[in-house]
Amino acid sequence: MAERLREAPPLGPALRRWRLLHRVKQAHAAELFGVTQSTISRWEAGLQAMEPAERAKVEALLAARLNPGADHVLAGLVADSPRPVHLVCDLSHRLLALSARRAADFGCDANALIGQSLWPFITAELAAMEAELPERGWYEGAVVPPIELDTGSNGSNLVPVRPSRCRWTRFILSDGTAARLVETLA
Repeated sequence: MAERLREAPPLGPALRRWRLLHRVKQAHAAELFGVTQSTISRWEAGLQAMEPAERAKVEALLAARLNPGADHVLAGLVADSPRPVHLVCDLSHRLLALSARRAADFGCDANALIGQSLWPFITAELAAMEAELPERGWYEGAVVPPIELDTGSNGSNLVPVRPSRCRWTRFILSDGTAARLVETLA
């Protein structure tokens, strides 16, 4: 079955959060990205989409990275988990770490997917919840409650998602970027 591609999530809320966390004014962010301050404002408000080259610059800035120390401990805990879990960049959905049980489900060498976005494999239910995250304040605070939801199948043999209940837990990494732990509960 052909893999289904879904539209990537908006970056505006994450850009705003990054600016606030790093005390960067919209005018300075505009200089960083080669746009006007009003463009930054419209991106953050969701009133204007980013061009592909602009999006790539913003994603590069906001993407979660596992830095030495505590972040690698988190990745190790994920890898050593006996449960089907994985850790992704909360913004780009790039795979950062996964458990052996999750890797066993993949129809390819799971290590080859480290650093790749899992967004193309999202289900309709997961995409719908993803769209609700800004309204739920997911990107606003450093600590947000985990979200549990039911999902259907994505029909993929490469990165299968089967009907199940899952939980998303958001973590702030040492550099201030966010990662998401994805657990299959049942």
